[in-house]
Amino acid sequence: MTKTFYAVLANSLLASLTNNFVWFAVTFWVYLQTKSVLVMSVMAGVYLVTVALSGFFLGSLVDRYKKKTAMLLSSTCSLILYILAYIIFVSTPSSVFTNPASVPLWGFITLALVGAIAGNIRTIALPTLVTILIPEAERDKANGLVGTANGVSFLVASLFSGMVIGFLGAYWMLVFAMGLMILTVLHLVTLAIPEKGVVHLGQQTNRIDIRGTIRAIHLVPGLFGLIFFNCFNNFLGGVFMSLMDAYGLSLVSVQVWGTLWGFLSVGFIVGGLVVGKVGLGKSPLRTLFLANIAMWVIAAFFTIQASIALLAIGVFIYMCLIPVVEASEQTIIQAVIPLERQGRVFGFAQSIEQAASPLTAFMIGPIAQFIFIPLMTTGAGADLIGSWFGTGADRGIALLFTLTGLIGLIVTLLAMRSRSYRKLSVNYQKH
Repeated sequence: MTKTFYAVLANSLLASLTNNFVWFAVTFWVYLQTKSVLVMSVMAGVYLVTVALSGFFLGSLVDRYKKKTAMLLSSTCSLILYILAYIIFVSTPSSVFTNPASVPLWGFITLALVGAIAGNIRTIALPTLVTILIPEAERDKANGLVGTANGVSFLVASLFSGMVIGFLGAYWMLVFAMGLMILTVLHLVTLAIPEKGVVHLGQQTNRIDIRGTIRAIHLVPGLFGLIFFNCFNNFLGGVFMSLMDAYGLSLVSVQVWGTLWGFLSVGFIVGGLVVGKVGLGKSPLRTLFLANIAMWVIAAFFTIQASIALLAIGVFIYMCLIPVVEASEQTIIQAVIPLERQGRVFGFAQSIEQAASPLTAFMIGPIAQFIFIPLMTTGAGADLIGSWFGTGADRGIALLFTLTGLIGLIVTLLAMRSRSYRKLSVNYQKH
């Protein structure tokens, strides 16, 4: 792999770390200021929905400009928005930020949110740069290293955002964010990325062009099936995102749970490093599905008993497999979609796949609260399997996890036998 790729990866790691750091830190700070769970839930919902909807637009930006230009635009926008957030912070009395209905508070939140989301331009541009900089035979390994960088970013930002807010406060968080983003921009300016120019397919290249993107995906038999398969998996995976903290905190203290997640996040890094070392094999599509089978088997059994050790081992392996799935999808798209359309396709896939998680988050709470928890507390489930599965609110959540894993496993096995799977597998081999 080229030195340029490693330099771009390091630059993207710093940018991603900064954006994650800001959003995590602002989330902690806002809760400490307002003590409002409602504000937290609105922030999370708006963030997820905005990420899901913005992929269409950001993907078109990546295709319209050189990748270095798009990445510079991303970091420059983030920097400007963080500077504006800093101005609001230093010019507003601290007491104003304790009011959940405060206009300056929501102005500050909005600037931080949009600044962090501007980083998604890089998320879309980076796999297209893999196409440009890395020979096709090595792209799966490069995608694995991208997954490792994302894991490092998530882990470091998770650890230091809380520490900075707790020990130094939001002022220094903003100072660090602006300083790191300035370093990111200056470093990126010095990089020479060999791009031949922007080549467009068709006439409608000055707008989002969702119709053209759908046409490009449709021309690759089975690719729509893969995107919607991953969307369905995210829909099911949203169950774990929404209820994992509640289940984990029923087993251990909040201190132990927080420390454990710091360790479990290392799984992202391990999985990405393994792909970076050994690749994805001759058929990334088969690797993707085998990884999904393993993930759903784990999901069906890691809560079969109320054991923190069983849960930790299962979640760690699950985390290790996520970069495998992501690298597989990226490698397939890089092979079957022309470079001129890759930004739009990656953005489209991000929007469709990310849209599933907010839906699950809104739906699964009432399902758990009013169906599964009563079922395993005083209902028929407790009488039928309670003697070996356990009873209580936590076992209701555990049963929901087990059923979700079994559904995911069945859907994955059926998808492997589908016509879309066979067509996409043949199409990839042609490339």
